[in-house]
Amino acid sequence: MKLGFVSAILDQSSYEEMIDIAADLGFECVEAACWPRGKAERRYAGVSHIDAERVLSDEMYAKHITDYASEKKVEISSLAYYPNTMDPDPVKRAAAVEHLKNLIRASAKLGIGMVTIFIGRDQTKTVEENLELVKEIWPSIIETAESEEVRIGIENCPMLFGTDQWPGGQNLMTTPSNWKKVFEILPSKYLGINYDPSHFVWQMIDYIKPIYEFKDKIFHVHFKDIKIYPDRLQQVGIMGYPLDFMSPKLPGYGDVDWGKYVSALTDIGYDGYTCIEVEDKFFEGSREKVIDSLKLSKKYMSQYVI
Repeated sequence: MKLGFVSAILDQSSYEEMIDIAADLGFECVEAACWPRGKAERRYAGVSHIDAERVLSDEMYAKHITDYASEKKVEISSLAYYPNTMDPDPVKRAAAVEHLKNLIRASAKLGIGMVTIFIGRDQTKTVEENLELVKEIWPSIIETAESEEVRIGIENCPMLFGTDQWPGGQNLMTTPSNWKKVFEILPSKYLGINYDPSHFVWQMIDYIKPIYEFKDKIFHVHFKDIKIYPDRLQQVGIMGYPLDFMSPKLPGYGDVDWGKYVSALTDIGYDGYTCIEVEDKFFEGSREKVIDSLKLSKKYMSQYVI
C-alpha cells in the first residue's frame, strides 16, 4: 500500500506547494482536490489544486502537473471532487456532472486513471426514488469512464451532518445494501468504492466485514477516524444530527481499530493507495496545525502501512 493524504486540507497552498509538503513529509501519494474554480459551499470543498479544464486545453500545463509530481517522487492517486451529482437543482446537477466528466478525461490524460467522488442524492427523496435518479443520471458518466478507462471510486460518506443536509443526506452509496443496489444498476468494472471506515462507525455498521464482501470493488482507501460520544448519543439518539454525537478525528484519535482494518485490507490483497483525510477541527486555524496533523497521522499510520 502507498500512504498519502487528501490535499483539500492544504486549501491555502498552490499545487506545487502541496506536492512539496507531501514530498518533504515523506508521503508517497496525494489525492488531489480538483473542484471547479469558485467559492466553496462547505468545509473541505472548493479546493482546486489541479484545474481539470485547463489540463484538457493546455498541453504545457498538463505536462507540468505530471512532471512536477514525478520530480518530487509523489504519485497522484486520484483526482478528487465531492459534489452532489443528483442535486434537486437541475442547474447544480448539470454543472456537477459536466465537471465530473471533464475530470474523468483529465485523469486519463494525466495517466492517473482514477477519480474519487460521491454518487450524490436528492435528500428529499426516498432511497427507491434516488435509485431511479441513478438510472437517469449515471449511465452517461459511466460511459465516459469506460471510454477513457478511468475508475470511479465512490466514498461512503452519507453527507448528512446538520440541518442543511437533512433528512436524507447528499450521498446514496453509504451502506453495503445500497452499494449492492447501485452496482446492480451500473454493472461496470470502472465503478467501485473509496472506502472510509469512519462513516460506518457512526452509522453503527461493521466496517470490517464489507472489506471481504466487496474486495473486488475497493479502488481507493481513506484513513480518517471518528469519535463517538456515548453520553451525547444517549441524549439525541441515532436519529439526531450526527455532529451532535460524534466528531471526525485524526487516525488513532477515534474509535476505528486501525490494526484490524489494515489487516483486513492485507487479507484481500489490497496494495493500492491509502490517503489520510484530515477533518479534525482541533488541527484547523493555522498552517502549523495542518502540517502537524499530517505529521501525526503519518507517524501513527506508518505502524501499519510502510
